[in-house]
Amino acid sequence: MARRSGLGRGLASLIPSEVAGNRGSALIEVPIARIIPNSFQPRKHFDEEHLASLTASVRELGVLQPVLVRPAQDERYELIAGERRWRAAKRAGLQTIPALVREVTDDASLEQALVENLHRADLNPLEEGAAYQQLIEDFHLTHDEVATRVGKSRAAISNTLRLFQLPPTIQRLVAEGQLAEGHARALLATPDRAFQEALAKRTVSQGLSVRAVEEAVRARNELGQAALAGPAGTGPRRLRPPGLLELEELLSKYLETRVKVDMGAKKGRVLVEFASLEDLERIYRAMTESPSTPH
Repeated sequence: MARRSGLGRGLASLIPSEVAGNRGSALIEVPIARIIPNSFQPRKHFDEEHLASLTASVRELGVLQPVLVRPAQDERYELIAGERRWRAAKRAGLQTIPALVREVTDDASLEQALVENLHRADLNPLEEGAAYQQLIEDFHLTHDEVATRVGKSRAAISNTLRLFQLPPTIQRLVAEGQLAEGHARALLATPDRAFQEALAKRTVSQGLSVRAVEEAVRARNELGQAALAGPAGTGPRRLRPPGLLELEELLSKYLETRVKVDMGAKKGRVLVEFASLEDLERIYRAMTESPSTPH
């Protein structure tokens, strides 16, 4: 089952022709059967759940990031970086995969090309996230290091990468520009994937705003909590205290992540979202360090 690369226009923007043509490398579609794994690959175990998720994404969108290979014997190519993408493409049944072929393993020039073009390329959010992920996986950078290189906040990098947690059908809507990144991030506030997909379709068909999607997700989450307490529809919906939404927005802006505040009759609860252990550590520092302390 042949399938075109999902990156399309973005791939040419991300790895421009002058990088491919003048630095001993070329960007081409390589038959997957002609690629062999790198015998020096330090990673021997690939998380099955993550690999299955990536395979589903490849089936829906194609390969968003080129693998890095070098010529080998018998007209084959040896992987330098990107084995997870190569394995997922094989599982998805693709016949070819976009690959940057290098005569030498000069990874630093590719990293620099990725960083430079992230500043000026007209990429959709998934293409941008794919570039961040390539910097993280192929060059072993942390989220903080990626943020420093591309001149964005740590939270911006993490939030863009979180888009890959969405079902592949929603990722395609984002890639095609039918769904904005703000809508997609709002959908991440519910773990119900079926509801995510249904609301995403309604957002596209009805032109819902980001705020409308946030409220729909909030109502869904509150309905789920109410179902645990008793039958729905037994009384009027309790209004949230004035200023609560404003406090949520202030906290979200300060912590650079989504914050939800719930108020009960006797006590309340603050829910702070984080993308990873590193992100949680960043939030901890933001909550505990003095405002005068440099970050």
